[in-house]
Amino acid sequence: MKLGVNIDHIAILRQARQVNDPDILNAMYLAIGARADQITIHLREDRRHIDDIDAKNIINFCSIPVNLECATAITDIVLSLRPNRATIVPEKRQELTTEGGLNLSSPELPSAIKAMMGANIDVSLFIDPNLDDIKAAKELGVSTIELHTGSFANAYLMAFSNISKTKFSIKSLENMDIKEALEAELDRIRVGAKFAKNIGLKVAAGHGLNYQNVGLIAKIPEIFELNIGQSIVARSVFVGLDQAIKEMKRLIDEA
Repeated sequence: MKLGVNIDHIAILRQARQVNDPDILNAMYLAIGARADQITIHLREDRRHIDDIDAKNIINFCSIPVNLECATAITDIVLSLRPNRATIVPEKRQELTTEGGLNLSSPELPSAIKAMMGANIDVSLFIDPNLDDIKAAKELGVSTIELHTGSFANAYLMAFSNISKTKFSIKSLENMDIKEALEAELDRIRVGAKFAKNIGLKVAAGHGLNYQNVGLIAKIPEIFELNIGQSIVARSVFVGLDQAIKEMKRLIDEA
């Protein structure tokens, strides 16, 4: 199973002081040296972390595939950058991070997919692990989907960490049988991944995956790639980026 390392959070640290420290290209080279299989970045419409210059430099200088997460609103920029893959994601300016899968009935989606594929960019759709969404993604003509694992990750946190005792407690899960909810979310991903592969889609997964929960997702044989960012960068504060990536790769390989 491949690991795509999302380095957006390196840029978040840089933006805190508006100086080029830490350098996003240094992070890219360290990730390559640690045997990341892919570099993932999210070029947001508001440019809150990665910006156009970052994206251009990463795509130009990276020796491994680059997966550019983007909304349909910046299709023209994606076409000019020519990443190896564009993962189309939903995006709201007020959100802290991507909160769910794409609305596959969006009128902008078919033309964006057609334009990117016409430029020889592999297109993936970031979707919830629902069978209806997987069928719709297949009908849109893409070869790859990325299953949103955020609901699974939230349930895992509530089940196996102290988050429910903190101000970060996930309110929607507080009155549920959390172990039952966790198993339901995990089963939804398993069933979705198997169904997607059976109808000819390549299946990636990501969002909220960390050193504690990644093994459960890495055990799913139909998933070929995981994209992970925040937890790796958070771990790197204590052990360095090289070691943090190697630890994540080991957990995935040993699952």
